[in-house]
Amino acid sequence: MTSQSAFYRLLFLALLLICSCLANPASADTSHARIIRLSYVQGDVRIAHEVKGDPLQSGDAAWERASLNMPIHQGDALATDNGRAEVEFESGAVAFLAENTVLEFYDLSLEDGAFTTRLIVRQGSASFSVRPGRDDYFSVTGGDFSVEANEKSYFRLNNYDDGSDVQVFQGHISVLSKDKTTAVKKGQSLSVRASDPASMSVESAANKDEFDEWVSGRIESNQAALTASQQYSGVYDYTSGFGDLYTFGGWYNVVGYGYCWRPYGVSFGWNPFQYGRWYFDPIFGWTFIGGQPWGWLPYHYGSWVFHAGLGWVWTPAGAFPYGRGGSFAYARKGNGGWRPVTATWVRSGSSVGLVPSHPLDEKGKAPVNIREGVFPVSQRGVLDRVEASSNHEWKSFKNTSPDSLPTETTSAAPPVRVARTMAAGGSSPGVATTSRGSGVAYDPAEHRFVNGATPSSTERTAVESKNGVAIGERQVAPGNALERTSDMRRGSETPSARGSTSPASRTSVTPPKPPAGSGARAGAGSEGSRGGSSGGARSSSSGPSSGSSRSSSAGSSPSSSSSSRSSGSSSSTSGGRPH
Repeated sequence: MTSQSAFYRLLFLALLLICSCLANPASADTSHARIIRLSYVQGDVRIAHEVKGDPLQSGDAAWERASLNMPIHQGDALATDNGRAEVEFESGAVAFLAENTVLEFYDLSLEDGAFTTRLIVRQGSASFSVRPGRDDYFSVTGGDFSVEANEKSYFRLNNYDDGSDVQVFQGHISVLSKDKTTAVKKGQSLSVRASDPASMSVESAANKDEFDEWVSGRIESNQAALTASQQYSGVYDYTSGFGDLYTFGGWYNVVGYGYCWRPYGVSFGWNPFQYGRWYFDPIFGWTFIGGQPWGWLPYHYGSWVFHAGLGWVWTPAGAFPYGRGGSFAYARKGNGGWRPVTATWVRSGSSVGLVPSHPLDEKGKAPVNIREGVFPVSQRGVLDRVEASSNHEWKSFKNTSPDSLPTETTSAAPPVRVARTMAAGGSSPGVATTSRGSGVAYDPAEHRFVNGATPSSTERTAVESKNGVAIGERQVAPGNALERTSDMRRGSETPSARGSTSPASRTSVTPPKPPAGSGARAGAGSEGSRGGSSGGARSSSSGPSSGSSRSSSAGSSPSSSSSSRSSGSSSSTSGGRPH
């Protein structure tokens, strides 16, 4: 009887432990992390989490304002209205969303160092700059076909109501439609009419429009800043965010730590955690979201050093490998050195605070930087530092309670279906109009909407149609001439034409499954949990481009870990801003 009681007691404790792990994000299995960030936000951008099926049709999706540097997970959907967005992947790939676009992150998996990325453009236009590793898999689905990028490439996909097209600006891609795989190379475009695979045609790509020029400019400037930053950081196996450091701050040679960084325009006594907000991530728990363009790396990788002549400076020491491997090896080990915040939570009585992480921090010991003070955390945010009278007064702890900090999440209306159709005749991929009888079109050359039976430019044109919905904090009536479509490159806006009816959402084909040898996990995950997607899984057959049979892949959960490097203490600085 005693042994039976002991057995039930142990069983109860085991079940209690399992339940506590499931309820606590910090205890979840985070060994298959994908660390993706929202790297650019302009105008009206919103996000929904754990989306089931088409986010344009799902009435259960809770949309909120998307903010710069938010982490993005599998099952999220990102939508733009009068805005644009950019998403950086840890693999070096970048996605760019045009106005009135919805992008679903259908599958983000990591297995054995290989990234599996499957995205769906539910509506609108998006461009992708891809640089896959040896075993990576990257695909984008839009309406009538899927695009697979197996080499370095740059392409744009448009999902219209009556068809889809893709244009290639760099490299080669494979387009999967039904049982056919078609190769498309630089300077070519492929278009398909909805529900008419026989209409597929490959032609010379149309001229670039303003969105294409904006994307090209972003790619070039980001690469230039990244290259400049790498000469100081010495980090070549991880790229996301390093270009921002060069653009918005300076590198300083600090004895014992090498080059360290701090932003422009801050004083000696600046508070590193004053520029941001708290977000309770379903995977990582409390995560600090940097509110500045540079606010990704310093708050999630590396650590902080207090220098007598510079104040707080950020160092990548211990968070990244140092070499020119170019294989993103460290980013492929789960989440590498990613952390929800580069600080240690400490508590003294009822007071809670942060101590910036230091390269010499050791688990189980007091934070090294506690000698520099504590940054109290309250309902008002992270306050300026206070002196810690004793290392024993403040104790380290794990802050996992979702109610312990204030959040600034702002709910938003769901994205609205926008009517976009290919031009009558379909001979010019990438051209869109509202209908054959429409006399309103957008002229990219003039950067404005014009009246006339035909567009005055041969470049891509688009006229959008919406219902009256709350955009931001205001109500916009159908056909309101004050409603605008942003022209980001010129920093101005141009009026768009709005219809009076909401078009029905168009069903997209199901994204193809990655090859069995791509490193993606087979089994439960993506297909089983993605209810609502229509269309059968694709399998490749012979064609101009080599295809492969698909196997099941699974979703995964991001992770969090940290590492440190033993270095000598900082004593002086030499050099200064390298600019």
